[in-house]
Amino acid sequence: MKAVNGKYIEVEPGIELFVQDTGTGEPLVFIPGFTFTTEVFAEQVRHFSQSYRTIVIDPRSHGRSTMTVHGNDYVTHGTDLQKVMKALKVENPTLVGWSFGCLTAWEYIRQFGTDKIQSLILVDMPPKSLSLQQDQDWVEGPLDDMAAAYTNYLRNPKGQRDFISAYASGVMVQREVKEEELTWIVEQSLKTPYYIAANLFSSGLFSDYREEALRGSESIPTLFIVAEHWAETATAYLSKLTPKATVKVLGGHFMFWEHSEKFNEIAGAFLEGRR
Repeated sequence: MKAVNGKYIEVEPGIELFVQDTGTGEPLVFIPGFTFTTEVFAEQVRHFSQSYRTIVIDPRSHGRSTMTVHGNDYVTHGTDLQKVMKALKVENPTLVGWSFGCLTAWEYIRQFGTDKIQSLILVDMPPKSLSLQQDQDWVEGPLDDMAAAYTNYLRNPKGQRDFISAYASGVMVQREVKEEELTWIVEQSLKTPYYIAANLFSSGLFSDYREEALRGSESIPTLFIVAEHWAETATAYLSKLTPKATVKVLGGHFMFWEHSEKFNEIAGAFLEGRR
């Protein structure tokens, strides 16, 4: 989708974030996941900008934002988010985080609280990626698999391509991915250089936002949308950690792209239900 109302916001000297700001009304702020870009939310922008002010951010070192060798962690991303919203004069938004984008939303809560947030939509990300109780907790995957991804893949461009390609085909999308679709997905990720991707990956895996997940769900309306492949574990985990949150199940990790109409319906019903 061609960027609409794209602009650049300087979050510190020499570092600009690209944002897409479309529509009017109550603001929704979409935050893409690990190495992905504003473009993945094209169907959400098309749908929600008819009724909401719909903002999508390329985090630092993603997409059209400045590539930088520092600040590639979710503490900095949380600060960047606050600066972007301040610059855009965004008041009482719903934050919509996907994958590691949820970490940015939770980091914002850690630093700035929930007083200036209307609600949260958190798409397919556990608040703590790793656990010694990996047979009980909702986690990103087995410890050895996560270590192998970092050690064996995110060390050169080919490794990054292979990692994203395998993840897209095996986890992100449920149906068989067409060659041109897979190329597009991989190219979104490769806009972030492999050495920066490795920093982001390790920062995300070693994050622990269980306290912020609880605080957010206790303070403001919160919706989790989780993938089918780990729905039973994720739903049981969230029912204990965030019992006041709403949990819905849909598709694979990239469900808002593959099942955009259903995703938009679920998110839209949540947004309407808060009123």
